[in-house]
Amino acid sequence: MRVVFRSRAALAPMLGVLLAFTALPAGAEEGTSVFSDTSRIVAIGGSITEIVYALGEEGRLVARDSTSNYPEAAAKLPDVGYMRALSPEGVLSVNPSGILALQGSGPKEAVDVLKKSSVAFIEVPDHFNHEGILEKIRVVGKALGVDAKAEKLAGETDAKLTAAEKQTAAIKDRKRVLFVLSTQGGKILAAGSDTAAEGIIKLAGAVNAVDGFSGYKSMTDEAIVSAKPDVILTMKGGGPPISEDELFANPAVASTPAGANRNRKIISMWGGYLLGFGPRTADAIHDLAVSLYGNQVTD
Repeated sequence: MRVVFRSRAALAPMLGVLLAFTALPAGAEEGTSVFSDTSRIVAIGGSITEIVYALGEEGRLVARDSTSNYPEAAAKLPDVGYMRALSPEGVLSVNPSGILALQGSGPKEAVDVLKKSSVAFIEVPDHFNHEGILEKIRVVGKALGVDAKAEKLAGETDAKLTAAEKQTAAIKDRKRVLFVLSTQGGKILAAGSDTAAEGIIKLAGAVNAVDGFSGYKSMTDEAIVSAKPDVILTMKGGGPPISEDELFANPAVASTPAGANRNRKIISMWGGYLLGFGPRTADAIHDLAVSLYGNQVTD
């Protein structure tokens, strides 16, 4: 079974997901949650940019990062670089009045410089669950001074997410899904707990086949066999494409239910759509659930 969903958004390489940064240092606007000047905002993080557009506040944007490719209009904005490999000079070169950055932007040294600059810096939390998406919308709305718009969007998104999650509520035989980020060097780099991949797998009514570690790590052959995935999940648009032939040529993968008997069970979706945790996530949940369970998914 091979299912490919197409979306115009894409994530930059996900290897940077393990990067994080620390609390707001002295010198920046400590505790800032609302920009005093919203005329020239830089959005860092694809879901942040999507939310700004969904709020109808895109006119405030002066630049975006390279993961911000949706909607199409966002790609016309100046690109200040990959959110986890930022250059302070690049971000500040567009003369922003504020920087709205998704948690996990980096590297830490660059973020520290930006926080110490005279430009207001607001960090947006990124939690990979239903409530986390609503929080993200509200934080962005508050930062831009459009709380009422944000509350309306959060309510609409909440309803869509609830409906999407209910579609698999009656399914008893939950699929075990192995999210493979990379196969470079013959190593299977998979998603453990506390990842966007695990979050979307759970929301779609499935089970992460991996436990015992957090983040994205290389798996041994023994661990892959023990995981017993029913389906392999991959993303597109996040670096070197994963070769299906190479993936299923791995003896460990081939011996799992997902690869046994030449019946390759793999789903591939665009990274920004699958793992963005923004306004389109309810649709991503639905698409993933349908590809996993077919007509068992209810309306």
